[in-house]
Amino acid sequence: MAIPLNEIVTMPAYSPYYPMPPARYRDVRIQQVFFRADLSAIDRILPECFEPSADGLCVATGLSVGWCSSYGAFLESALSVSCTYKGQKGSFAPIAYLDSRSSIPAGREIYGTPKVFADMRVEMDERVMYTESRLAGTSALTIRSTMHREADPSEIPGEGPSWRLKVIPKASGDGVDVMQIIDGSNVVSDAKVHVCRAGDGVVEFNPVPTFDLSDFKPLEYYGAYYQELEFTEGYAEIVHDFLAD
Repeated sequence: MAIPLNEIVTMPAYSPYYPMPPARYRDVRIQQVFFRADLSAIDRILPECFEPSADGLCVATGLSVGWCSSYGAFLESALSVSCTYKGQKGSFAPIAYLDSRSSIPAGREIYGTPKVFADMRVEMDERVMYTESRLAGTSALTIRSTMHREADPSEIPGEGPSWRLKVIPKASGDGVDVMQIIDGSNVVSDAKVHVCRAGDGVVEFNPVPTFDLSDFKPLEYYGAYYQELEFTEGYAEIVHDFLAD
């Protein structure tokens, strides 16, 4: 019997490459370093539907996923920048590096997260956690932070929408089949934070020929946070569909 078209949501049709949400995550370690970048760097990577926030706030995130029901174990890093959309303040993710085969297409096709493959290391060196993302033999993004004081998750900045721009090109080459603003701020549910700490952090961006973010040299740091947690990842929200206009 042929596969009904209304049952096909991704490929291969007979055995999808990744399960659809929800996905359960356990043994997750996350470090976040908050810093200020030059507004010209933020403006360079923003789609024109967004505008840089005047504060230039950015956050570099490194994480280690020990177990995920949909993608197994993997390592990841990401950059988010503060911006506005139609006068509302939120954040936009211009890049996410990771070493997972199935999480990359899932993140891009479902949520529009700009995931790309990199050689990843997430480790502890005495009291410093570090995440290193390497491309073509070079460290494109390195995050280092401490966790020397207790903290509460409510201290961590990040209220508001977490936007992505989901784009899928036409096979014919004349334009796109999908162009949507996605808000991923509410994808997480049933979260259990086992450890929350705070400390100091630094971020380093090096020039690379692809996905270059070397102009994001931090101008000022605003602290770092560390969490150990588990959570469920569900579906996101379509904020605007440009092709429906």
